[in-house]
Amino acid sequence: MRPVALIGPMAAGKSSVGRKLASHLGATFVDTDREIVRAHGPIADLFEARGEPAFRAIEAETVAAALVDDAVVSLGGGAPLAAATQERLADAHVVLLMIDDRQAERRIAGSARPLLSDGGIDAWRRILAEREPTYRALADLEVDASRRKMSDIVAEIATWLEAKP
Repeated sequence: MRPVALIGPMAAGKSSVGRKLASHLGATFVDTDREIVRAHGPIADLFEARGEPAFRAIEAETVAAALVDDAVVSLGGGAPLAAATQERLADAHVVLLMIDDRQAERRIAGSARPLLSDGGIDAWRRILAEREPTYRALADLEVDASRRKMSDIVAEIATWLEAKP
């Protein structure tokens, strides 16, 4: 199976859905944000010490290493913006997980995400507005994950994948 890449805004549930989907498919699961933390420490610290461009370079390398056959990969919200990552995603099944802003506000409450540090839900909306055209251009399937059971989301994606070569 070609790799399955889960993309979408912060707090859309990419990691949770990815873990369950990989288990359902008998595939390997890779959360690129977790891999970065494992190798480099907390993302907020990496942003502060080295800046966003350095973080994005590390992120692109991590995504490249993760996108292998028989893997379900959860990408950080900004990862699909990198041209190199977009090229690699062309060889993957790309699933866009979306949530509405009410759900996002609930999920990001108390978050330590660096890009939301000065704006909460307003920052989330602004970032989504900037990234959404790229997400939609890359996606092979879009799934609304706002108020659905995880099992239903996983079943929808798995059924779609079964029809793919």
